[in-house]
Amino acid sequence: MDKYEQLLARCKGLEAIPTAVAHPCEATALAGAIEAGTRGLIEPILVGPAAKIRDIAAGAKIDLGQVEIVDVPHSHAAADRAVELVRAGRVELLMKGSLHTDELLGAVVARDTGLRTARRMSHVFIMDVPTYHKVLLITDGAINIAPTLEDKVDICQNAIDLLILLGVARPKVAILAAVETVTSKMPATLDAAALCKMAERGQIVGADLEGPLAFDNAISTEAARTKGIDSAVAGDPDILLVPDLESGNMVAKILSFVAKADSAGLVLGARVPIILTSRADNVRSRIASCGVAMLAAHARRREPRKAL
Repeated sequence: MDKYEQLLARCKGLEAIPTAVAHPCEATALAGAIEAGTRGLIEPILVGPAAKIRDIAAGAKIDLGQVEIVDVPHSHAAADRAVELVRAGRVELLMKGSLHTDELLGAVVARDTGLRTARRMSHVFIMDVPTYHKVLLITDGAINIAPTLEDKVDICQNAIDLLILLGVARPKVAILAAVETVTSKMPATLDAAALCKMAERGQIVGADLEGPLAFDNAISTEAARTKGIDSAVAGDPDILLVPDLESGNMVAKILSFVAKADSAGLVLGARVPIILTSRADNVRSRIASCGVAMLAAHARRREPRKAL
């Protein structure tokens, strides 16, 4: 089985998670939510203009069955209403449909009515790269534009906690920069060195950190060996922690379009995991995102104090 199928196999026998799907007003977004429901991963509640959703379903020959639709007039209202469903305890997951990410996250981060926690929110790409031997997380390539060192602590811990919930006993984190040496001319290398020291002091827990590492040294044992890097992380990372949003987004999309990787996506650090995929993502990526979110939601039920 490929890496995503291995994740989905762990979902078998688990109860579907009630999920608010915000504005699924495009065929792929709607099909992904409905198929995830058919597979028993989520119990979708569609939030958006009801007539438009039904028209799209009819045009794409998607069987909505008995799926509940919460009728609201437009995408902004869909985002607000989906967040309300989370706050009311009706759903345990939030899923982006075909609205803009900013619209959904605007409702999520609203100070009085949103889903904020003490942890900074961050995004993880969950990559199935054909040439890599396991699932690879890339963070953060979608939310935090230019994260500070303190932001990176939360970004790193969010990804670590997710992998632990998914059964990785001790994740390995490669902290990326352009070079593997620490230099004041490249702030990303200083952050990498500080994060490693913070992990030694218990400010980041549950993982082995290594950095700074250039991408080749992070992903290839042979490249690391050539550079004289002796590390258990180099060549075997579970997580690539990138310097900023632009670099993370580029790495993920290069892997998707050049290496033919599949990319699922979640937002972590809110009251519930948020399934956040690109409007260009295929149904398979959306299904994988739902599977990972489902596993995280069940872990939250078992150990709510340790949950994301």
